[in-house]
Amino acid sequence: MIPVFKPLIEKEEIDASRESLEMGWLGMGSYVSGFENKVKEILGTEERYVAALSTGTAGLHVALLIAGVGPGDEVIVSSFNCSADFQAISWVGAEIVFCDCLDETLAIDMKQAATLVTPKTKAIIVMDYDCILCDHDEIAEFAATHKLRVIHDAAHSFGSHYKGKPVGSFSDICVFSHDPVKTITCLDGGTIVVKTKEELAMVHELRLLGMQQPASVMYQNQRAWTFDVERVGYRYHMLNMHAAIGLAQLSKLDLIASSRREACIKYNALLAGIDQVRTPLTDFNDVNPFLYYIRVPAGDRDELRKFLKDNGVDTGIHWQPGHWFSLWKNCRAGDLSVTDRVGNEILSLPLHSRMDLALVDEVCRQIGMYFAAKTA
Repeated sequence: MIPVFKPLIEKEEIDASRESLEMGWLGMGSYVSGFENKVKEILGTEERYVAALSTGTAGLHVALLIAGVGPGDEVIVSSFNCSADFQAISWVGAEIVFCDCLDETLAIDMKQAATLVTPKTKAIIVMDYDCILCDHDEIAEFAATHKLRVIHDAAHSFGSHYKGKPVGSFSDICVFSHDPVKTITCLDGGTIVVKTKEELAMVHELRLLGMQQPASVMYQNQRAWTFDVERVGYRYHMLNMHAAIGLAQLSKLDLIASSRREACIKYNALLAGIDQVRTPLTDFNDVNPFLYYIRVPAGDRDELRKFLKDNGVDTGIHWQPGHWFSLWKNCRAGDLSVTDRVGNEILSLPLHSRMDLALVDEVCRQIGMYFAAKTA
């Protein structure tokens, strides 16, 4: 079976995990500091502050708290998104407002978002869907006009660039995911990028049970035994071994990104002649693709998935729209007709770092066989 995801675990990651275990400091320590510093170096800016967390989902929760979102507030978010975003909004007691996505880029429809703003609106969450980024200039203008905080869900776009600027270097609050299937994995982990030292200090407290324990002490593989707690906090800190593996991955960022772009470009070229297959409208320039996705007629999607599985090719669906779930079906929403259509057409194909391009050939051959049989 050709898997949808296959993490790049090589000698460097195995050595890093062993060395971190042999160090004997298993909690948040020196490797976490090193990981944060390396991420900040990749972002290339002194105007943002980076903190490592246990997951990207934890980052979304913390981001909403940093933005001051709580009960009585509303957060606009595309329904075509991961359920982590919706859960995080629910955790802070705010109301979800579902917005449609754009048909070509699958990014949030900012024109519709403008019609959904009310006096209760406190923030908007925007997600880069895979290899096509949002229009972040339009989003910044929207936020300034309506005086809203922006949480940039960049779970798919670590290592990508927007108009030459690294993703994470320009957003209001940016969250990355480094879970088992992302382009850069820490086994599990996330990072949040904020604009001020005050916000960074709040993140440090929120990720460690509210404890005002200096990160600078823990980064030396030590801890303080006396401290104050002034706010509710969570167990959201990154572990040393996770950060060590993440550092090994970051050293390969350029190789990972280039190999994934190469596979995506080949997919686009090989699938271009199949009328029933809609491929991403991009040249994959300056991005680090998390997924390779296609859209096929809704009536064929599930049948094609079964055909591919029967022939050794695993596939995925990213995502089921939020308003399809029982928990969120009654949330306020705009017209979600594009999201409904995309949700029935979307299909993720196998994409790995350093992927053998012969696997791309085989996946495309199987897709071609399926549609050829349909039209014969």
